[in-house]
Amino acid sequence: MQAALKPQRILSIDTFRGITILIMVFVNELAGIRDIPQWMKHMPADADAMTFVDVVFPAFLFIVGMSVPFALHNRMQKGDGFLRLQWHIVWRTAGLLVLGIFMVNGEGGYNEKAMGMSIHLWLLLFYICAVLVWNVYSAQKRVWVYLLRTAGIAGLIALACIYRSGEAGTGHMQPRWWGILGLIGWAYLFGCIVFQLFQKNIFAMLVMIAFCISFYIAGQTSFVQNNSGLRWISNQAGNAAHTSVVLCGIVLSLIYFDKPGGKSVTRRFVEAGIFALLLFAAGYVLRPYFEISKINATPTWCLYSAVICCIAFGILYWLIDIKKKSAWTHFFKPAATNPLLTYIIPGILYALFSVLQITLFPSGLRYGLPGFFWAVFYAIAVMYAAKGLIRINIRLQL
Repeated sequence: MQAALKPQRILSIDTFRGITILIMVFVNELAGIRDIPQWMKHMPADADAMTFVDVVFPAFLFIVGMSVPFALHNRMQKGDGFLRLQWHIVWRTAGLLVLGIFMVNGEGGYNEKAMGMSIHLWLLLFYICAVLVWNVYSAQKRVWVYLLRTAGIAGLIALACIYRSGEAGTGHMQPRWWGILGLIGWAYLFGCIVFQLFQKNIFAMLVMIAFCISFYIAGQTSFVQNNSGLRWISNQAGNAAHTSVVLCGIVLSLIYFDKPGGKSVTRRFVEAGIFALLLFAAGYVLRPYFEISKINATPTWCLYSAVICCIAFGILYWLIDIKKKSAWTHFFKPAATNPLLTYIIPGILYALFSVLQITLFPSGLRYGLPGFFWAVFYAIAVMYAAKGLIRINIRLQL
């Protein structure tokens, strides 16, 4: 199956990723704006509704899934055997988990007095170390690459040891939750495992999507939640839901790109449409029992988000790959090819300006329409910042 995939990058997937990252930066900044309509915010956990903001995270999970067949295929084309490929998957997952845990612990619960430094300096040092570890180096002498990465790893270990939490300052770093990157990491890991087990068998993938949803449902039953021996299922229900979105992305990628030339473009669109309808029907059937909730990672939220992603990608694929209208996609290239760096730039800026005691966010632009336009400007500025960093050879890759 993997040999049947197109070897080159797919511009429509890259553009979808770039747009998603840009919107993610925008909505994260918009979250701090007062007096904006509810449709610009995350819906409450019990609202049985979703806004475009609630689709951003599953959209990235969906794109992770679309990229999995190509990523694993490329690794094998480079000569990776089975064990080396598994190591790559585990290393990438571990990187996302580490980044997620550090970022979560920097959000709250820390004790700066016990740490001996401000949380802003701690976070800034963390981001510097992260860049040292996961940057793609162009240095000819590998010894410098090893030295820089070793320094970054040592720095992360030192920062983890320095970190203190709780009023008494006796607590340490812990995964209170995995953070956005950590959740992506778990879903990526499970998605890769399923893909390798079933390869191009779309029917088997659909069965595994149903299994993930069933796993979530089982985790919500009172019997599982009240049984200590089965509580692990309840704790992993969210990961199963997120994995279902990754698997949806894998399925759509296979529909559009497996065996190029083997099916007409029209047939691919028809199959993608049928797939989206199946997802919508499943969400519709489940909605009376599981309300739409991003916070609770319900199956209806996952399925409806996947439907939206199918439609959005179909439009991009038709416009970019079929009609060849691609000049406008260059703006999204920095985020498309360097998504991790683009994602953490806001955190770097916040930590840096806090350490320097410089106000990055104008107080007059923290509400209503002015705040909306500020969030738009900020997201675009982050995109250009990523472009500038790429030019000086800073590009993160897990």
